Amino acid sequence: MPDAGYPPWAVLHIPHDSTVVPEDVRGQFLLGDAELQVELQRMTDHCTHALFAGRRGEGAVVRAPVSRLVVDVERFAEDAQEPMAKRGMGVIYEVTSDREPLRRPLTEAERGALMREWYSPHHQQLETAVARSVDQYGRCVVIDCHSFPGVALPYEEADPATLRPDICIGSDPFHTPSRLEDAFVRTFARNGWRVALNNPFAGALVPASRYHRDPRVMAVMVEVNRDLYLDPASFQPTAAFDRVADAVRRCCVDALAIIE
Repeated sequence: MPDAGYPPWAVLHIPHDSTVVPEDVRGQFLLGDAELQVELQRMTDHCTHALFAGRRGEGAVVRAPVSRLVVDVERFAEDAQEPMAKRGMGVIYEVTSDREPLRRPLTEAERGALMREWYSPHHQQLETAVARSVDQYGRCVVIDCHSFPGVALPYEEADPATLRPDICIGSDPFHTPSRLEDAFVRTFARNGWRVALNNPFAGALVPASRYHRDPRVMAVMVEVNRDLYLDPASFQPTAAFDRVADAVRRCCVDALAIIE
């Protein structure tokens, strides 16, 4: 049966599924074409738009148009606020997933141009979608849509031998009420998946203007283990993709229904 669709006060945030590197940015990268392709394969949240947004009902979708290797819209704009900047992966990445140099040093003008072209417009779209939901429905839930590799990449500084969950639910202490956190954990667990909270990744994104200010804006991150739906050699969807995608969407919709 088709799912009922997301409620109109839901916003799907999809920051990392693009593989686009604009031609005018390509020269910043130190990697050859083959090396860059490998890095895109490793770092892209493959197919997350299709996983989460199919038959989405009335909920809005805010999707980054370029790869996270260009600008990571999930990061804080200022490196001083962003923990991953210490690993060379702030809003503009300096290193690869193997912690090797990714791009040449950028001038302030080049960094500013990237932020104006890609970061700021994306966040303005998110601000607009969330404001529309709050204005019309008195609330908004941002579902931060991600996937993760079945084996930890070196930049994660995690043990690659550790068994990872099928689903990671990320929460924020201000924007994720316990009832929302519990609803997502329990709904995905009932589907038969191994679910972890804030592991291997943590947190959930909301617009900067609402961050730790507006409790009407709630957020939860859903991360799907790519081994459930992606061939690790070709990085193409497996035969299980449609089944997994239907289940992911159904679990998200059912979890939101619990808090309605």
